Amino acid sequence: MKEIVIISGKGGTGKTTITASLAALWKNTIIADCDVDAADLHLLMQPLTKQTNPFYSGKLPNIDMNLCNECKKCIEVCEFNAIRNDFSVSKIDCEGCGTCAFFCPTGAIRLEDRHCGEWYLSETRFGPMVHARLGIAEANSGKLVTLIRKEAKQLAEKKGLDLILIDGSPGIGCPVISSITGASLVVIVTEPTVSGIHDMERVLGLTSHFQISSSVIINKADLNREMSQQIESVCKNCNIEVLGRIPYDRIVTKAMVEGNPVVEVDNGPVTQEIQSISHQIHNRLYSNQ
Repeated sequence: MKEIVIISGKGGTGKTTITASLAALWKNTIIADCDVDAADLHLLMQPLTKQTNPFYSGKLPNIDMNLCNECKKCIEVCEFNAIRNDFSVSKIDCEGCGTCAFFCPTGAIRLEDRHCGEWYLSETRFGPMVHARLGIAEANSGKLVTLIRKEAKQLAEKKGLDLILIDGSPGIGCPVISSITGASLVVIVTEPTVSGIHDMERVLGLTSHFQISSSVIINKADLNREMSQQIESVCKNCNIEVLGRIPYDRIVTKAMVEGNPVVEVDNGPVTQEIQSISHQIHNRLYSNQ
């Protein structure tokens, strides 16, 4: 089973746009949105949700006022000021450490599983999709990413499919590490800007550390040709293949507004370059088989 993860060093480089287009070209692929902190692949995939599942992570104290003697010991020991004077618990401030429950003299505080969001099994016109939505200010996105990847693999085995396409998170934090660990290929989408180059180098450092095969796509490559050349120079020095150089085109914005992958609405230079990238990824994955 092959796992292709599309990531970027920063947000807004076109990672999800390219993921959606590859899904449209390949079809019969398990699609997974692991950008759980800001999931938006569903806007282009237009999935039909078949199953909704709760995601629990960490603990949240529940104060039983029938047992509470209002001694305020819990308020006193809480380092995060998460317990109010009326003994309500702020879900945003609480870290789930359990100190309040430990010191409560009457045993009025019980730690319960914390509901942090939902994950979904859906169908799209391109294939099955596993995705999620993390709640506002909730943590443990890395744990949720691991769950999404696990469910995607199980779904692929169940349906007899050998390819999983993952829309990963931007940056180099825990969700990204959870997205790329053990992947067959990581494709880094960057743009010809100073921050684009800087953040691409950080991601390349991450994939190198975990010894994961990587390639690069330069999006909007013609907006700053000098910067694009610098990106190619960095990739050459790191022995990283540049899979494609996608030109800037307003048709991409038009397709996004319509809620469609760009390859479905146009056959111009952008689509042709993404098609070329698709062939190169396929050849790279299966050339040794």
